[in-house]
Amino acid sequence: MRLPPVHAIRRSGTHRLVPSRQLPAGESVLTRIAGDDRHLRALFELDAATNERLLAERGRALAIGPEELVAAVPHAAVINAAFCHPHPLGARFSGPDRGAWYAAFEVETSQAEVAFHKGIELAEIGSPSESVTYDEYLADFKADLHDIRDTRGFRACLDPGSYVASQTLAAALLLAGSLGVVYPSVRRAGGTCVACFRPALVTHVRPGVRWRFSWASGGGPPIVVREQPRPR
Repeated sequence: MRLPPVHAIRRSGTHRLVPSRQLPAGESVLTRIAGDDRHLRALFELDAATNERLLAERGRALAIGPEELVAAVPHAAVINAAFCHPHPLGARFSGPDRGAWYAAFEVETSQAEVAFHKGIELAEIGSPSESVTYDEYLADFKADLHDIRDTRGFRACLDPGSYVASQTLAAALLLAGSLGVVYPSVRRAGGTCVACFRPALVTHVRPGVRWRFSWASGGGPPIVVREQPRPR
């Protein structure tokens, strides 16, 4: 398979939005459902045995090992989770076994990507109105990445309704040792996205702001507003 060209990418402050963690810092959702300390210990043991990130950190995951994950850096768990908790169907440049750090050069692009995918989810479960928050994480990249922004022959990888071609390319890139892909956003014209394949290249991760997405029952795109300050 022909691979895209490699370009040096130097970009500070890329934007990634993840569903907000609504619990106080340091608290686990398991504490809310445990009846007592004995039940809590059992739940933590079960979580440790089934949590993909914890399994990967112990060398028990098939697609990514502890030697690739990061440690002792700010927000290491957030970085590792992007690679260890892939969507069951995969994403544009990642399969169901190994995730990637998806981010956008512009926050508006990241919002458009989130709004599209959450909108699909809400339609599937029959919930036309919803209000949810997403936390923004900023990250810097200095790496040589495969670039399909101005390259012919990879249009199928930007199919708005299919990940077949893009996931096929991603598998070939991973096999070739690729660090990641830069590509035009499918959900926002003029936007630019990055899918980073290597946790160690996601650098200087820091919190941004919290964004609230609200869908009305009549359909259409969500209203997005900035919530300040974001809990840290």
